[in-house]
Amino acid sequence: MPPRSRQSPESDASDLLSQVQAACRRKGYSYRTEQTYSRWIVRYVKHNGTQHPQEMGKEEVRSYLSYLATDRNVAASTQNQALNALLFLYRDVLGREWDEISDFERAKEPERLPVVLTETEVRALLEEMEGTNGLVAHLLYGAGLRLSEALRLRVKDLDFEYEQITVRQGKGKKDRRTILPEPLTDALRRQLQKSNAIWREDREAGHGEVSMPKALDQKYPTAAKEWGWQYVFPSAKRSTDPRDGQEKRHHRSPSAVQKAVKRAVRAAGITKSASCHTLRHSFATHLLKQGTDIRTVQELLGHQDLRTTQVYTHVLQDGKAGTQSPLALIG
Repeated sequence: MPPRSRQSPESDASDLLSQVQAACRRKGYSYRTEQTYSRWIVRYVKHNGTQHPQEMGKEEVRSYLSYLATDRNVAASTQNQALNALLFLYRDVLGREWDEISDFERAKEPERLPVVLTETEVRALLEEMEGTNGLVAHLLYGAGLRLSEALRLRVKDLDFEYEQITVRQGKGKKDRRTILPEPLTDALRRQLQKSNAIWREDREAGHGEVSMPKALDQKYPTAAKEWGWQYVFPSAKRSTDPRDGQEKRHHRSPSAVQKAVKRAVRAAGITKSASCHTLRHSFATHLLKQGTDIRTVQELLGHQDLRTTQVYTHVLQDGKAGTQSPLALIG
């Protein structure tokens, strides 16, 4: 290993995070992923007395993951997120040829059935919601979208004629198409009118630009100001893009929708631990219940592995439809 020039810990940390940032952007990772990876790398370095990662290796990574599991008692998903960040650091930033399969053992997450609402519960929840947050929640259930996918929708992603929604760069960085629910057509058109008014005001103020996927931003430098690329659910205020320092209009905050769904769950008297993602789970389960082919459901959800979709068949089987308690037979 080549010797490193001696710098102050602060300078070392700044240089390292700049390298992490550059590697994330080179690979086209989202800003959220960039932030998450940076936070885990900072925690890892602090845990090891601010020693530079170049001077550490697999044993330190294993020790840190063990610390998270035993001392911090974090969930398996959190341990795996930390491992992803550190693998990225060593492989993509520092150039180590590590194999996560042979070099590290991923934490096994407990097999839990997803929380699913009944049709009656979904109706009660959605009836407690209104406005933009209500429309987003209807899309989560009606189209099976993840919250991040719904909020990142661009105007050009809605196809009213074919009743389709294009989800671009979803989980696994793949595009897919799903249902544009016919009952939401009018509400979505009204939402686009509101978004268009905001976009026009921004343009008059010398703005009107949104963040773009890296490759498209370079290929079509003027596309960021075009109507088709604007967010369907824009934020209330413009903000500075942390990646280029430009003032832009981002999409609506996820926390606003999450809080609204939580309030609606309580107001509807639902005792299940329901969230935004529960609406996506319910979408899949209800489609299977009505006889939709599991492969179709897999495509609509964007699952790479059919086994991920099959968990919803277990939810249905768990109800043991048609099976009566013996108590009913002796009553």
